[in-house]
Amino acid sequence: MKRSISSNSERGIINYVIRASIMAMVVIIFIGYIFIWFMTPTNLYRQNWLPLMRINANSTYFGNQGPVILVYTFPVLLVAIMGGFYLHLGAKNNHILQSENEKSKSRLRLGGAWKRPMVMKGLGIVSRIEFAFFFMFIVLLTWSLATYLHNSFVTITPNSLQKSGHKMWEEKLENAGLRLGLVGNIMLSFLFYPVTRGSSILPIIGLTSESSVKYHIWLGHLTLIFYTAHGICYIVYWAATNQSSEMLKWAKHDFSNLAGEIALLCGLAMWVTAIPRIRRKAFELFFYTHQLYALFVIFFVLHVGLAFPCIMLPGFSLFLVDRFLRFLQSRSSVRLVSARLLPCDVVQLDFSKTRGLNYNPTSIMFLNVSSISKIQWHPFTVASSSSLEPEKLSVIIKCDGNWSRKLFKTLSSQSLVDRLDVSVEGPYGPVSNRFLSHDSLIMVSGGSGITPFISIIRELIFLSETLKTPDILLIAIFKNSSDLTMLELILPSSGSPTIPSNFNLRIEAYVTRQKQPPPPGTLTKASVRTVYLKPAPSDAPIAPVLGPNGWLWLSVIICSSFVTFLIFMGIMTRYYIYPIDHNTNDIYSYTSRALLNMVLICASISLISSAAFYWNKKQLGRDTNQILNVEGATPMASPCFVVGAEERELESLPHESLLESTAVHYGERPDLKRILFERKERSIGVLASGPRQMRGDVARICSAGLEDNLHFESISFSW
Repeated sequence: MKRSISSNSERGIINYVIRASIMAMVVIIFIGYIFIWFMTPTNLYRQNWLPLMRINANSTYFGNQGPVILVYTFPVLLVAIMGGFYLHLGAKNNHILQSENEKSKSRLRLGGAWKRPMVMKGLGIVSRIEFAFFFMFIVLLTWSLATYLHNSFVTITPNSLQKSGHKMWEEKLENAGLRLGLVGNIMLSFLFYPVTRGSSILPIIGLTSESSVKYHIWLGHLTLIFYTAHGICYIVYWAATNQSSEMLKWAKHDFSNLAGEIALLCGLAMWVTAIPRIRRKAFELFFYTHQLYALFVIFFVLHVGLAFPCIMLPGFSLFLVDRFLRFLQSRSSVRLVSARLLPCDVVQLDFSKTRGLNYNPTSIMFLNVSSISKIQWHPFTVASSSSLEPEKLSVIIKCDGNWSRKLFKTLSSQSLVDRLDVSVEGPYGPVSNRFLSHDSLIMVSGGSGITPFISIIRELIFLSETLKTPDILLIAIFKNSSDLTMLELILPSSGSPTIPSNFNLRIEAYVTRQKQPPPPGTLTKASVRTVYLKPAPSDAPIAPVLGPNGWLWLSVIICSSFVTFLIFMGIMTRYYIYPIDHNTNDIYSYTSRALLNMVLICASISLISSAAFYWNKKQLGRDTNQILNVEGATPMASPCFVVGAEERELESLPHESLLESTAVHYGERPDLKRILFERKERSIGVLASGPRQMRGDVARICSAGLEDNLHFESISFSW
């Protein structure tokens, strides 16, 4: 026994050293990558370094895009590959969770000041470290634009004006238009990282895809501002110099202006429909219009050739890998076994899953129900715990839109068929349980914002059997008393454990629009109902896309697809393009070269990703068959549609073990400032989920600096 413990400890130390070494290399590469971006606009880079790189990297196999791939693409993909190994080792190191918990507490205390929230108009809730990085990014853009303009304007001389026959302002406008486009390329290079859901880069810097959506929004605004200014400058320049015909130019060996205009129109369509007011009122219009990103990228590449797009290639290629894996996962229907319908128009869907699928609290999953819409996908919070419920995954849906209302109506109908055809993508979430690093947790929820907290509570209930978990205060704010039935979902519907004696949970529920409790029996009439479904034999349990070693397989896919692309591109360039133009770039069409390389990129990613996906699916077949056999012997659902008569009055909701921990207040709102400031624990995690204004109020209290023990985190799903 002692030898086993010693062996585990040694493996844990080796794992820690390897992960620390990987992280050190990632930091060094990242600093070098940012340094290159700062040097790119300078004459030193363009006149000295770039020619040297072209001599060494420009070859008959890769052409003029060789140096760009070496400098801008290779470092990022290397970081993504190392990130996969880093996360894989972290997943294998969970047995030393307790010691890591203590380390994270010390790190939290050291970095608490930088993580303190700031509420800023236009940016929303951001931490100080987020604002610092945002400020540095703005400095990079300002430096790049100023350096580009300075270096280009000094070349405009009376002699150059005499040769061109243009005025000074016209030449400056044309130069400014080109440089605005170059600076726009910087933002485009980072645009796709935040929306790569299965990214191996975001988790190593402590981010998740849902928390990074705001960065994508910021970058999207900046990208379209610069590209729009780029287009306007050229249109005004062409009009002033009587070159309006340039707008329809599709050059064979130069920039294709028409392709650039088409790309800009696609970008503007996405930009307009992404305005918050339009996105909220017409989400489907926003969602469908955003699919124009494919045309935007295609025509952008056709506009500038292939060398420039290689700058944005790493981010977009990682996005393509993730997007294709999501496509492969979504082709199969999953096993929906039951649904719980609440009188407050909330539904919990329960899916069957494999034991190899592990996820952390606050994860999300995207759903498609073909009977409602074949093309609409919607993200929802995962309420279950993969530890507490190893063979079930649950999501909670609040009926706020047309799609969710149709789903609720379909499940409520007595004439419903005995199954629903559901496809999923995910789940996606944090790679570690960060909530153990606090002494206590204060969760403030508004309405359906309680759903991510349900997954946290369930996970901590499981961990309380072996670890010391933080005390929990859940402040749940509802509009009506019927919303109190959402507390029913805190514990699983089947096999629900009682709350352990060492697990300290207190619930303060506030009903704001009712001053008195409802009459007895009101909630009995509006009962919580359970709908049992009969999945088809072809419906499969939800399983990890790339198996239990998903991060390792993701690194293999990124590395193999990039190498495959380089091989394909080298063969095509050496034996097809080079014999035609001998790297002169003035014989073979830019458009043809760009199209061929785009096909090669997509083919490489599709080939390698498909091979990895189906290999792991075959390996997971045994686990899936075992689950199906167990369900066949002891069915999780009745063989037909059934409405369960689970009628519980408010006093018995949600479970007897929760009754003693719950207090309901009518006609009032919580005094959040008093509640937060009266807590004196050494480290308090303050989590807010719900309406933007409520999250902003909590953030302002925590950012006041009156108490150093408050560590704020906003949980928002702004899709």
